[in-house]
Amino acid sequence: MKPDSESGMQGGQRRPLVYVVDDDLSVREGLASLLCSVGWRVESFASAAEFLRHEAPAEPSCLVLDVGLPGLSGMDLQRELATADRHLPIIFITGHGDIPTTVRAMKAGAVEFLTKPFLEQELLASIEQALARDREALAQRTEIAELRTRYETLTPREREVMTLVVQGMMNKQVAAELGTRQITVKTHRGRVMRKMRAESLAELVRMAERLEREK
Repeated sequence: MKPDSESGMQGGQRRPLVYVVDDDLSVREGLASLLCSVGWRVESFASAAEFLRHEAPAEPSCLVLDVGLPGLSGMDLQRELATADRHLPIIFITGHGDIPTTVRAMKAGAVEFLTKPFLEQELLASIEQALARDREALAQRTEIAELRTRYETLTPREREVMTLVVQGMMNKQVAAELGTRQITVKTHRGRVMRKMRAESLAELVRMAERLEREK
């Protein structure tokens, strides 16, 4: 792996990171030069196997990936990343594009499939789109991680109360269901709202639905 740019900061945040995987050194160097010139950080790799040994990034990032890599191909790498639950937006580049390969790549979630030679602006626009997609996905992952952290602070009884409350039960009904007093349920409900940082029942319901979807 070759880091082609410094790990700089931009506006108090780390700059977006673009990975380039291509077995052609001249292509890697040319792409790195172009991408660095517009302010992105770049790391390049000569093979899919080399890239897979690299840790997943914490900042918005994407992958510019050659289809026809020796050994593990670009399409193989796309499948490996999906299997490993690494949802990295991919822009495929190839000198020998064909419709079936393009269709498979796009159905598997690729952002774009560019055939060499392509216009620099086409690539830059695709990377912008990929980084925007990853930025949104990263924000969603951060949000659900925060919700899970809050949920983990609830006691078993508070989780029971939350489950029943978000189903629309009143305190009296929850008390009857759990075999406890209404005033006790009210206390637990208040703690749930505070710990989950929910300002309303509607917001708590949305949080519960989100946690259920992301299990």
